[in-house]
Amino acid sequence: MYDVLCSITQTSLSSQSFTMLVLNNTNTQLLTFFLTGIPGLEAAQVWISIPLCLLYVIALSGNSMILFVVLREQSLHEPMYYFLSMLSATDLSLSLCTLSTTLGVFWFEAQEINLNACLAQMFFLHGFTFIESGVLLAMAFDRFVAICDPLRYTTILTNTRIAQIGVSMLVRNVAVMLPVVLFVRRLSFCSSMVLSHSYCYHVDLIQLSCTDNRINSILGLFALFSTAGFDCPCILLSYILIIRSVLSIASSEERHKVFNTCISHISAVAIFYIPLISLSLVHRYGHSAPPFVHTVMANVFLLVPPVLNPIIYSVKTKQIRKAIIKVLLRRSSKSNHQLSQSRHKAIYE
Repeated sequence: MYDVLCSITQTSLSSQSFTMLVLNNTNTQLLTFFLTGIPGLEAAQVWISIPLCLLYVIALSGNSMILFVVLREQSLHEPMYYFLSMLSATDLSLSLCTLSTTLGVFWFEAQEINLNACLAQMFFLHGFTFIESGVLLAMAFDRFVAICDPLRYTTILTNTRIAQIGVSMLVRNVAVMLPVVLFVRRLSFCSSMVLSHSYCYHVDLIQLSCTDNRINSILGLFALFSTAGFDCPCILLSYILIIRSVLSIASSEERHKVFNTCISHISAVAIFYIPLISLSLVHRYGHSAPPFVHTVMANVFLLVPPVLNPIIYSVKTKQIRKAIIKVLLRRSSKSNHQLSQSRHKAIYE
């Protein structure tokens, strides 16, 4: 009799454990977060979405144009422009991975997002951010070799080596971001589910956890310092060496010409790292700041680099500017030719 009661009790406990496991898995799968627009300006969000949408259009069209002209024009098939196309592809991907949720929140009040979708967006958002940091470092290395060791430029930056640099950035991104995502998956969320932004940001997400998130915070800091925290000092070091090399040039005109080739890259570095560092500091130490400050910084971090990079490189890089004008003139002449043909055909019909 005692054995029977024990077996019944064990069966009951095991079924309860199984039920709790199923419920926990179901709750994890059905866990829903709520994205936010601009706190305090909910009534004006439709109007705010108009310039926001315009910025997305500029970012998507500008980076697509850079990619198109680099791939199409044979004269741009050089290491500098290959790295520029990587930067444009990264900016394009960064804009696309937040476009749906941001415009969904501002236009349709579609604020709900489940945990799996949130984690996927977080992975790509931070991943493309870290890839952009790596691309900026690669571009700094390109400028360093071109200025400090121009005779070996073509032998150092071969197509194979450029491809290896691109693959290494992807591998680093996966190796850094995979543990971050897996450890967020292990957290429990039992109180507020309202995020501070219109997309899933790591620091914002782990702050909603009701369990100990110190490991997640450490992993996030490790991911940041092992990517942007490593790349930024290396970029600074490369420019210190570039400046030392340029100052040894006797002609002031030559010095100005060499410095001018670096202006676009220096601008791209500034508009990437300044918003990134500012957003990280605001999230970690600006708890007393008004909520709209976090939202504004988040949108600046997201949109300023993808919007400004194509403009800067189109204005400051003569070869890119000529290639874009050439493509636009070619399209204009082609459309005029098609229009004249259609008119000519209409007259004779």
